[in-house]
Amino acid sequence: MAAYAPYEFMRVTFPASHVAHVEINRASKLNAFSRPMWLEFGRVFRQLGGDADVRAVVLSGAGDRAFTAGLDVTAASTEGPLSGTGGEDLDPARRAKALRGHIEEFQECISDMERCEKPVICAMHGVALGLAVDIACCADIRLAASNTVLAVKEVNIGLAADVGTLARLPKIVGSTSWVKDVCLSARDFSAREALQVGFVSQVFEDKARTVQAALDMASRLAEKSPVAVQGTKELLNHARDNGTAAALRYTAVWNSVALQAGDLRSALTSVFSKKKPTFEKL
Repeated sequence: MAAYAPYEFMRVTFPASHVAHVEINRASKLNAFSRPMWLEFGRVFRQLGGDADVRAVVLSGAGDRAFTAGLDVTAASTEGPLSGTGGEDLDPARRAKALRGHIEEFQECISDMERCEKPVICAMHGVALGLAVDIACCADIRLAASNTVLAVKEVNIGLAADVGTLARLPKIVGSTSWVKDVCLSARDFSAREALQVGFVSQVFEDKARTVQAALDMASRLAEKSPVAVQGTKELLNHARDNGTAAALRYTAVWNSVALQAGDLRSALTSVFSKKKPTFEKL
């Protein structure tokens, strides 16, 4: 745990064997993100991805009111390229380059959660606006408390969402009509509606039950072969972004290595011995 102590806005605990719990920790500001927060967000998931002691991750928001209210628009309006201060002497091409670098940095930090090799379970509650949807789209499994209120809010502040929702949400939800409905209108939608369209897989009564369900699920995943679990995540994400032939070829190459691990033998032996297998770190 000491390796994760320096984080200011991300609280990391280890509530079960091989399970990490990351809490977005700025409850006084509804867990809204400033630049230091998204830089920490990227760093913590890069660290978790390389930590052999971690096999599954739960992400939630601290406090009772919000998973995250999204971008801290007050901070964004007073510092950085979106503030409108600095760079006034630059021509449009050079100002655009600075803005592009800012956007790409933000995108990369949030995408670090998707790139994390370990399965990530997102447990949402309360306010979950804007960036909350970008973040949830990067999770492998999404759960929500019944009081969760979600929205893709960016059009209401004069821009198209640019951190990942528009690229990822259509691949998660089967209805393009619904995706355009919520993205163009910026309207709120409930946890039940999110469940109905398949954005979340389960809805629970309150935050406590949602987080506990996520931790229970993470514990079950952490008991399985990390070779199998992490390989499954990698192959599913590759298949999502590539054609069937390319996905099958990649699977064959991947498993030609993975099948040589001792995990397969241990798992098969446990079927006959009826003893729970244990697996080495990966």
